[in-house]
Amino acid sequence: MSGWVVVKLFRIKVRLRHFARHHPWLSFAIRSFVMFSAAFGGAYGFIAGSRSENSGYDPHAFAIGASFLFAVACVALASLSMRMRFMAKRMRKLAVHNEALVDRNWELKEAEERARSLFESQGDLIVIRDTEGCISFVNDAYCTLAERSREQLVGSRFELQILEQGDVANEPNGTSIYDQKIVTAAGPRWIAWREGLVRIDAGHPAELQSVGRDVTDRTQTERALSEARDIANAANRAKSRFLAMASHEIRTPLNGIIGMSGLLLDTPLTPEQTTYAKAVKTSGDALLSLIEELLDYSKIEAGKIDLEHRPFALAALIEDITELLAPRAQARNLEIAAYVDERLPLEVVGDAARLRQVLLNLAGNAIKFTSTGGVALIVEPGIRPNEISFLVRDTGIGIAPEAQQRIFREFEQADEGTARNYGGTGLGLSISERIVKRMNGRITLQSQPGVGSTFEVSIPLAAGDGDGDGDRKTFVAPDLTGQSVMLVAPQTIEATLTARRLERWGAQTCTVSDLAVAQALLPERSWHAILIDRAMGPADVERLAEMAKPYAIQRIVMFTPAMRHELQPAVTAAFTGYLVKPLRAASLAARLTLAPEAPAPAMAGDDLFEQEPIATEPPANSHSLSVLVAEDNEINALLMRSLLARLGHHAVITTNGDEALESWLASDSAGTPYDLVLMDIQMPKLDGIETAKRIRAREAGQRGRRTPILALTANTLVEDRYACFEAGMDGFLVKPLDREKLAEALANLATSRHLAA
Repeated sequence: MSGWVVVKLFRIKVRLRHFARHHPWLSFAIRSFVMFSAAFGGAYGFIAGSRSENSGYDPHAFAIGASFLFAVACVALASLSMRMRFMAKRMRKLAVHNEALVDRNWELKEAEERARSLFESQGDLIVIRDTEGCISFVNDAYCTLAERSREQLVGSRFELQILEQGDVANEPNGTSIYDQKIVTAAGPRWIAWREGLVRIDAGHPAELQSVGRDVTDRTQTERALSEARDIANAANRAKSRFLAMASHEIRTPLNGIIGMSGLLLDTPLTPEQTTYAKAVKTSGDALLSLIEELLDYSKIEAGKIDLEHRPFALAALIEDITELLAPRAQARNLEIAAYVDERLPLEVVGDAARLRQVLLNLAGNAIKFTSTGGVALIVEPGIRPNEISFLVRDTGIGIAPEAQQRIFREFEQADEGTARNYGGTGLGLSISERIVKRMNGRITLQSQPGVGSTFEVSIPLAAGDGDGDGDRKTFVAPDLTGQSVMLVAPQTIEATLTARRLERWGAQTCTVSDLAVAQALLPERSWHAILIDRAMGPADVERLAEMAKPYAIQRIVMFTPAMRHELQPAVTAAFTGYLVKPLRAASLAARLTLAPEAPAPAMAGDDLFEQEPIATEPPANSHSLSVLVAEDNEINALLMRSLLARLGHHAVITTNGDEALESWLASDSAGTPYDLVLMDIQMPKLDGIETAKRIRAREAGQRGRRTPILALTANTLVEDRYACFEAGMDGFLVKPLDREKLAEALANLATSRHLAA
């Protein structure tokens, strides 16, 4: 009961305070009236009582009481004053806080207006719907597209007319993404929507916010790209067929050129005629090499990469690559240098052309993706026997870890920015990796973004036996033990590798990148040689060379080919020699060992004028074969007849598939079947594939030996070879026809009556 009374009193007090805040003047008047009435009543009662005869008035007691009351009044006034000061202080704080709240409220209102203005002026479509699907907010772009005012849309369940709905993708944060094709006044448009729940007011449930962007151009571009890709794929297939057709059409006359020139060289000729015939054959071989290069990509796509195993000079190959790429690197103010370990053989056995292709691709990419510093091509012994490691190291942009495996795929690059900034198809590394794997090697990558990359190609390459004794050749390095060599050059890749090579040769190498320091070091000892890079500055380099005359036996200047024209005879007098960058090890060794310069030896003679043994009679052949040749080209038919005759075999020539089939049926019916059929693939009337199928169909119903059929084809594509095997052929010979391969195939057939495909 007491608690209810307290609550009741509290409510009454709250209502009174509320009344006082809302009616301050009325509250002040009531309080003034109550205080005046109390004071007046008390004073009047006291005066009236004191004048009464029975009041018992005592002046002393009155004085004491008045003093006590005055003291109480003073205490009350002091308390009231303190309370007023405290209340004033609180009021000031409340005023400051109120001002801050007012400012904050103004900022929030301004932010709200700015956000609303931004939403409404957005080019993207923005619409917010409540839980019932009614629109609670739309921006101007949505109103324009819907062709309705904001007042018409807000509160309605308006939906745009959909022509086509795309797939919906849900993100982990709950956002839905999908495309819609909608009807608009300007025609059908594609809109990409992003939908998600947003809570606008804490006291209300979340609403669905949809943000749409017109992606009609992007969609049309994607579709155009898709169509273009399909067209490109069709064009690529057509290109492959065109290359095959062009290869066939070019190889057919080329077969006659090379073959006939070979036959011509087997006849008695004058030296002049021999020269001309060899020139024709050389030109034909060069044209054949060009055709092979044009078809190389198709072979790589088919996974058919033929490798050569021939001896080649390792150091010369590497230095040729650096010299080939040097102009490109120097045009970008980059350095490129090579280092071949002296422990490696001078000559190795392998496919030099394919290895050059791989290293040119890696080093060319390194130059392309490097803006400062340079590229180093380092060749060292591998971790396995007869293995050689080729390191292509650069100071370029590097490759992110997540992209290091992806870049070896077809048409892939590190990222989109790389493709935009540097271009390229993304095929080079894929082709290089395939070639390296075909050579039983491996290619690895170590890279750090912003620092550089190192590609390492490890390939097994056996030492060559060019000297005939089979000994392993090693580089004969100069002995510079105890000799002091100063290298004055910037801290570049070339200087680092040159210093490394000099230290390998035993020299006490001092690398200096400051000309003042180099000048101070000159008097300290007797220098065998001082190598000065002209990149340090022409005038300073010439001054240093003059100062080095009393202290250095050899004073060698290093420069790029572009600087050669800047050297004047008066200037070069201070130097004892020069070296062109990138440095060759042999040139550096020759300079340091004071090897005298000698002109290149005169040519001993022209091999074009050397006569070859002339075969005038066909070789004796105890295994003569009867060969049916189906060839529509008269020159190639004549070539086949001549080659087979020289090899001791009998040839019957037909010019199309119908004649070949009739000749084969006639010989089979007569009991004298052909030992071999050489079938051209592309012939008029009946082609070689169909002819082979009909021969195999006739043989299927008979008992007896199966006639071997070899395809004569200029097409090197894999599908063409598969077509030959599916038609029942046993193998193929590629035009231009190689006499040795033909002789080998015929010899195997004659001895074993079995032709391996």
